[in-house]
Amino acid sequence: MKKLSYILLTGLFITAISCSKGTENKPQPVKPDDKPQTTNPVFTAADAAKAYTAFNRYYYNPSKKLYYSTTLQEGLGAIWTQAIYWDMAMNVYERTKDPAQLAMVNDMYQGGFNQYDGYNWDNTTTWFIYDDMMWWVMALARANQLTGKPEYLQKAIAGFNRVWAGSYDSVDGGMFWDFQHSGKNACINYPTVIAAMRLYKITGDASYLDKAKLIYGWAKANLFDVTNGRVADHKIGNNPPGYEDYTYNQGTAIGAAMALYNQTKDAAYLGDAKLAADYTKTKMGTNGILPAEGDFNEQGVLKAIFAQYIMQLITDGGQTQYKDWVKTNINTGWNNRDKDRDLTWRNYALPAPRGVMQSYESSSVVTFMQLYLTTK
Repeated sequence: MKKLSYILLTGLFITAISCSKGTENKPQPVKPDDKPQTTNPVFTAADAAKAYTAFNRYYYNPSKKLYYSTTLQEGLGAIWTQAIYWDMAMNVYERTKDPAQLAMVNDMYQGGFNQYDGYNWDNTTTWFIYDDMMWWVMALARANQLTGKPEYLQKAIAGFNRVWAGSYDSVDGGMFWDFQHSGKNACINYPTVIAAMRLYKITGDASYLDKAKLIYGWAKANLFDVTNGRVADHKIGNNPPGYEDYTYNQGTAIGAAMALYNQTKDAAYLGDAKLAADYTKTKMGTNGILPAEGDFNEQGVLKAIFAQYIMQLITDGGQTQYKDWVKTNINTGWNNRDKDRDLTWRNYALPAPRGVMQSYESSSVVTFMQLYLTTK
């Protein structure tokens, strides 16, 4: 992950360690002159399958068993985004129950194993930021829940322990984003809660539940505006929280709250999740359409993460008031796809480019479709 932004603090520039990603040196996409399409037809299960097939056709590397960063197919996508694409593969399997899709889920584990030193969490060249590791820990735990393969759980536990030992601040609380302990970000704290709760569900080890509650409490006190549900991107030392609106931070805050709500049935967690969802719906984006994050950088994947957890709020939390909003976003993005390639992109409200595109920006509508249709 790359450092993106800078903030002025006490007369000095201090890096604001946003986990959002920087720009790649790739050709900019060519945009058509088509008018946006925001109406019917409504997407179907056949469309969801078509979208996933297209995503794989243009981005999946079958020999590496991981995804390219762009349609140029010149190099793999960023390490942390592969875990998000693995989630997508699991979503498709949960929707279809297709044995071939389960085989792909297992293939992607092997792809990560081969590419990332066998998930050797002590390799500080492969793994150089804590949240990169935690995205994989979350996905590994989920893959164990889906497949029952013990090696997935073993890797998840080892990764969680490695991150906890290096990232947790036992004095002031919270999780540091990077090895240098320069700040504590939403992108490590809320995923830690989600990972801990998955491991608790699998193992029954109450220490995971304790850690999840501990980190959630810190995050709510330091990264969450309880008046409106806005999630801060980071907290550096004793400085005020750095508020930058990103859908994945809103999403993982929802996911962390839902994981604890599902276990404890404490309505306060559900209230937090709804507040975060309401902020995203009413304050981010335009006319109800989610923001177009990711101007040819890794931020394009952020809405794929948001999709995962807003759908949990709808299904596990019974908050069906968000379904029409989600459906409108899916329909808008799908109807504005590049119809020659069936590739969607980051800006749902405008026609997709027909030139070079990134897997990051093409991932979120595909993810939304799988999850939405699974819950119907």
